[in-house]
Amino acid sequence: MAKKILLADDASFMRMMLKNILVPAGYEIVGEANNGKEAIQMFKELKPDLLIMDMIMPEMGGIEAIKQIISEIPDANIIICSAIGQQTLVIEAIQAGAKDYIVKPFDQDNVLETIGKIIGK
Repeated sequence: MAKKILLADDASFMRMMLKNILVPAGYEIVGEANNGKEAIQMFKELKPDLLIMDMIMPEMGGIEAIKQIISEIPDANIIICSAIGQQTLVIEAIQAGAKDYIVKPFDQDNVLETIGKIIGK
């Protein structure tokens, strides 16, 4: 059975880029959120194997959403998306409970390797 992934990014083209990497690799995209609030709600409803979330989003950013999800679901698998130069935010996200991070622009091999380390294929 395919591993289920929830995507959270306010930029639809970023979600599309991730889908273009993940779906051919055998992962199932179970939902797409536009902000941290939607990501929290969808994570609880859909119970994905993994949440890939952008850090900077309207209404609620990724770090705040990570803190809320981890407080309720401590073993949640979350990967944060970071632009180059956001190292301090990446560290904050990892401390909040994210398992790893991927850098934009996305490198297919890096994305798949990072996901594979956390939830397998």
